[in-house]
Amino acid sequence: MNKINDDPRDFLPANIAVITVSDTRTPETDKSGQTLADRVTAAGHRLVHRAIVRDEIDDIRNLVRTLTKRADVDVVISTGGTGLTGRDVTVEALRPLFDKEIEGFGVVFHMISFQKIHTSTVQSRATAGVMDGKYVFCLPGSPGACKDAWDEILVHQLDYRHHPCNFIEIMPRLDEHLKRTKG
Repeated sequence: MNKINDDPRDFLPANIAVITVSDTRTPETDKSGQTLADRVTAAGHRLVHRAIVRDEIDDIRNLVRTLTKRADVDVVISTGGTGLTGRDVTVEALRPLFDKEIEGFGVVFHMISFQKIHTSTVQSRATAGVMDGKYVFCLPGSPGACKDAWDEILVHQLDYRHHPCNFIEIMPRLDEHLKRTKG
């Protein structure tokens, strides 16, 4: 169960970038990106970047690499490009760049999704990982899937007060392997 209880710790806002992967969406028609942006700010986090990027592996990689190198970005959340069609390339673009994959994210996302859309959840390749010491979440392109991922997983895991553990409390240690290899 998700719980904050009476944790005396203060909420620690994360700096979050939201990107929509689409060849057709515009800022005016990007319902999934807007859903995430609204939830990020409503939860008290800082929306530090929002963009739409084409369904092209190099374009997705370049944008996410740029974002994960920024000091003012802790988390990147993408929406779109996680399906099975030929243009769905977000997973192919980003999974090879992960320092570590967060397998449990996809598992829990599918558990939640199954309750709502039943076996249709198998068509999603929602995934997440750590890249350059930052969290990267790849969500499907529907507003419903974005709501499910945020409301059922991310709002809790991105809250420092969530017990028994959360993504925020381990964030300072995500790049330990990079520090060790630099000498």
